[in-house]
Amino acid sequence: MNFDGILFFPVTPFDSSGSVDHELLASHVGRGVEQGAGGVFPACGTGEFHALSTAEAAAVVRTAVASVAGAVPVVAGTGGPLGHALETARAAADAGADALLALPPYLVGGPQAGLVAYVEAIAAASDLPVIVYHRANAQFTPESMRRLADNPRIVGFKDGTGDIGATQLIVRAIADAGRDDFAFFNGLLTAELTQAAYRGIGVPLYSSAAFAMIPEVANAYYRAYVEHDEERRLALLDAFYTPLVTLRDETPGFGVSLIKAGLRLSGQAVGGVRAPLVDPTADQERRLAAILDAGRALL
Repeated sequence: MNFDGILFFPVTPFDSSGSVDHELLASHVGRGVEQGAGGVFPACGTGEFHALSTAEAAAVVRTAVASVAGAVPVVAGTGGPLGHALETARAAADAGADALLALPPYLVGGPQAGLVAYVEAIAAASDLPVIVYHRANAQFTPESMRRLADNPRIVGFKDGTGDIGATQLIVRAIADAGRDDFAFFNGLLTAELTQAAYRGIGVPLYSSAAFAMIPEVANAYYRAYVEHDEERRLALLDAFYTPLVTLRDETPGFGVSLIKAGLRLSGQAVGGVRAPLVDPTADQERRLAAILDAGRALL
């Protein structure tokens, strides 16, 4: 699966009653595509997959697919309890998604054979290709990823651990399996902070939650990144991404909460986050507004 551009992870907007606001979701996704997203990943981490029912996740994917209208690939989230993962995988296929992002299983840890079986079960649930999300209780060895690479429906690997050495070994193991069609990308929170290092080990793509909130700054960073304009890239890193990460790290879950807060600050009524995440305090929102202004000032 080929991607050209920033990987866009839209939020899931909620209305005043707490239901998914599909009209606003369609607008949010459409703006991201207009801004040059290389792929859209609805109902994933930034989209609060953990807090959506199977029916809600399917409806979110359906709205995203309609809004994208074939312009770029749509990769839907799946994962959690195995039964839920299989249901959301099938529902995403029915909704018109192009691929699946397999998030970690719920609660329990398992041996490598079990993790491989988990991904294989998701891959068998529909005809969609699958990208493996390597993080938390779903961390794969190079040997496990090489085994998964034998399945032509496994087409990508997203690292969420930050272990550069381990990821390098996985990249090489998949190359050794003869797969030159794998999509590798950096899936760390605020991935822009680490992407220069990932590019050096053969992971050229990254997911950008910031793109969902302030695409003009995310695009400026991406252009500097692909053009090897280090002076520009580091200026954006210092003025925008570093203070954003500092604020993000104050409270668990702020990798999502701050994105929704930033959208609200821009006048988009996307609502708050669902439990167990929490929204920023008034002071944290004020500081976020200052960080957003600092980023825009560099454009």
